[in-house]
Amino acid sequence: MKKKITALVLSGVLCTGLFCGCGGEGGQQSGEGTGQTGAGQAGGETGTGENAGGVDLSNIFSGELERNVTIRVLENDTAIEQGYFQELIDAFNAKYAEYGIVAVDANMDQYSNLADDGPYGYGPDVLYQANDVLMKYVEGKHIYPIPAESLECFSQITENAWNAYQATVNGVQYYMGVPVNVQSSMLYYRKDLLPEDWETTWDKNGNQVPDMVENWNDMYRYSQEIVARNDGCYGYMRSLYDVYFSSGFLFSYGGYVFGDQNTNADDLGFSAGNAEIGANVLLQQAALMNEGCIDDSITVSAYSKLADGTYFATMTTPDVYTLFLKELRLAYQAQGMSEEEAGALAEENLVITEIPKLPASGDLTEEDPELIPLKAMGGVNGYAISAYTKSPNACLAFVEFATGYEMMLRRNEMLGIVPARSDVADAVGGVSEIMYHNLDAGNIVVMPSIRAVEQIWTPGQTFFEDLAKDAFRPEAEKKYKTLDDIKSGLASVDVQIYDAVHTLAGTN
Repeated sequence: MKKKITALVLSGVLCTGLFCGCGGEGGQQSGEGTGQTGAGQAGGETGTGENAGGVDLSNIFSGELERNVTIRVLENDTAIEQGYFQELIDAFNAKYAEYGIVAVDANMDQYSNLADDGPYGYGPDVLYQANDVLMKYVEGKHIYPIPAESLECFSQITENAWNAYQATVNGVQYYMGVPVNVQSSMLYYRKDLLPEDWETTWDKNGNQVPDMVENWNDMYRYSQEIVARNDGCYGYMRSLYDVYFSSGFLFSYGGYVFGDQNTNADDLGFSAGNAEIGANVLLQQAALMNEGCIDDSITVSAYSKLADGTYFATMTTPDVYTLFLKELRLAYQAQGMSEEEAGALAEENLVITEIPKLPASGDLTEEDPELIPLKAMGGVNGYAISAYTKSPNACLAFVEFATGYEMMLRRNEMLGIVPARSDVADAVGGVSEIMYHNLDAGNIVVMPSIRAVEQIWTPGQTFFEDLAKDAFRPEAEKKYKTLDDIKSGLASVDVQIYDAVHTLAGTN
């Protein structure tokens, strides 16, 4: 506690203006250094980005490159493990070598807290994370506003993605981060695990798409058939405790996180509308899974279990496609195929597509139901610049380089992400096209960008865990026998979140 209080006092001393740079006056420093030092943009221009009635961002981003400096970049683990991040910093460092600018791996946990580390000089200069994580740093002035309009990528990134990084301070709107990729749920399934006669028995509308990947009722029916074989295999599998993936079932029937388009933490909506119907869909799904759906067991095992055929399908984000592909390729190689043969077959049989539609009634056994889209929770991952950096111009140069067309295209190729740049998304098509359509149609509910979102995860997870457990309880011990029981449980979640936000955290 003493450390946190000291950090807050230090932050307050350093940040004396509305957005005064905590790392120095506009980063006007140069010289040898590591950690919280940096460089600038080739040609010496990064843009000023003055906001009418607000802060002139040229006081932070002067456009003059800091020379002979090192900037520490915090990337996500997948980008590091798959080699993309090394390729990115190698290319950046080659381009800016004449300025002595070097970008390096911050070598920190991807979930490190800038609010704790930054004031003591241990935090990164540039950090990549989801919008809800980055935007919590706005309140404590831990990240700088970005002169977004000066960036080459500005006009190429959809407005919905930029909105995830908007903050209003003293009546003036600022962009606090730069979108990199759009995240939401997608369905993964094994095409070679479909019934041999699916085109005649599982394609009622004759559109050459299997019914079980188009709607949850047919997925439920197919999962029943697989489980009935008693060979240890399952149909659709997902860890239901995960609020990120399970909350979409609530949203689809009228639930929400916060009111006023996720900006009002006084209004909690996990139990709003007919959200209990969506929760009941999850309960029905749990009955065809094993107890791994209660915790993270299925999430952890999904890569290998989809590869060995234990699972037919799962739901997760598109940025882990390469991990699923790798596991399936290795499984085929273990069967005696060459690396080339295994890779080609894995790409053919691993399918990623949009999430199946839900029955309006919420009854997964209903024949020919009216179908509605699943409104999945989503997020916009992006880059932010630490307010503790001594090299804001170098950091901005790195962000602009990393969000350029070539690197965004390469990120898609290596990681399977859905790029926030529309020109890259148009070029790659496929999953990106689906994701953009769902974002524009309102079928992706972007995570709130207010600090109160930190308080939703524990109460939500506790409820979804308890709900999933009900599928395995003896009849006399079941807690969620009716929709009213589920509604009551969701109402308790709302109360717990409200108390956590207002009583415990004291934020809104």
